[in-house]
Amino acid sequence: MNDTPPPQAPYRVLAEPCQHTLEEKRSLFHTYLFPVQEREPALAHVEALRQSQPGASHYCWAYILGPADQPRRQAFSDDGEPSGTAGKPMLHVLTQRGAGDTLAVIVRIFGGVKLGAGGLVRAYGGAVSQALDLAQWREITPSTEISITVDFALEERIRHCAQQRGLAVIGVDYQQQVRLTLAVPQAEVGALQDEVQQLTSGQFQWQP
Repeated sequence: MNDTPPPQAPYRVLAEPCQHTLEEKRSLFHTYLFPVQEREPALAHVEALRQSQPGASHYCWAYILGPADQPRRQAFSDDGEPSGTAGKPMLHVLTQRGAGDTLAVIVRIFGGVKLGAGGLVRAYGGAVSQALDLAQWREITPSTEISITVDFALEERIRHCAQQRGLAVIGVDYQQQVRLTLAVPQAEVGALQDEVQQLTSGQFQWQP
């Protein structure tokens, strides 16, 4: 028995950035979708749009890092719109549509007609939904780094095991023993640990 955490299932992410514009009562909701995996690059996209479109009324955004149903992190901003009318419905749509590792930014150009709270929620949520309809997707399998430390005599067995499973050896450290670091899909971590246990007769150290 091992204490490996339950694996995360594959999830879909954007294959490439996507753009769409929704017009609602003369206001333009320019919607941009970006694939992101960390907060800093996400906020950099927002700032770049502020710089490239300085005359806009609002720059609202929402992002999900990791799978949409089990995010590592998520956040949103109404950027001056009434609280809960912009970023929150944007995030809701990303979640409901299963858009993992995704940033949505809406640059709003005010058209002179107020939409009201309900109208804003529908416009911001609808703009993201329409952009997602146009997006191209790909599926990824969450992976984690696993370090396996063994005697030198067992190194070749671990390397052969990794090769047979199609796993990349991303690091090797030779000290009194050899430590190999592998990139392992989370769904395969448990099976790999069981196989290493058999190959080494339990003579190994495992560090997730």
